[in-house]
Amino acid sequence: MERFVIIVAGGSGQRMGTGIPKQFLPLCGRPLLMHTMEAFQRYDAKTGVVLVLPAGQAKQWKDLCSLHGFMFAHQLAEGGETRGHSVRSGLNAIAATEGVVAVHDGVRPLVSQETIARGFALAESGKNAVPGLPLADSLRITNGNNSRPLDRTLVRRIQTPQCFPLHILREAYRHPRFMDFTDDAQLVETTGNAITLYEGNAENIKITTPFDLKLAGLLAGEITLDILSQQNRDNNE
Repeated sequence: MERFVIIVAGGSGQRMGTGIPKQFLPLCGRPLLMHTMEAFQRYDAKTGVVLVLPAGQAKQWKDLCSLHGFMFAHQLAEGGETRGHSVRSGLNAIAATEGVVAVHDGVRPLVSQETIARGFALAESGKNAVPGLPLADSLRITNGNNSRPLDRTLVRRIQTPQCFPLHILREAYRHPRFMDFTDDAQLVETTGNAITLYEGNAENIKITTPFDLKLAGLLAGEITLDILSQQNRDNNE
């Protein structure tokens, strides 16, 4: 079964306080978007990758690829005014009518191989798979000046990649108000399809602030050491 991933990278860098789009900010010496794409290459180099960038960023991305010798095969698609428009643009770039598709945030470079594998496996079995994690903090719901506690065991912190059979996501994006949804799982639910939650990985943070970027740098160093250690073990077996 063919696998595809739509990587949506629409950041402007405003919350980072830089003029550089956040997906192009350096992580361990290279744009963090490259780390995101390589996570899917490590899982399966045959996965069809569609990178969705805002209008006007394609040249900057190509220049960065040339500068860093980034040879990872992928298609480019132009993003739209909302996330929904960008995902639909990515879908339109996929010619296949069958298979499974993941939608992933370009600024989540530390998604684990296990998270990717579980999502694709569930989608290949016909499910709509969304990774999430339980919350450790106490929660309260506010209403004006009042608040009440919320049972945190009933809540999950949702991540990407969100993985679907290709035909189901295409059907969802025929919804007349698809652009109003900020989450693909919510849109898929409008077509009467159930969502299957599975456990993601804690390192799979979405990088939106300078603190996130610093944390990702520390985590990326640890993950690189783990990968090298595993490669050494494999070579010695």
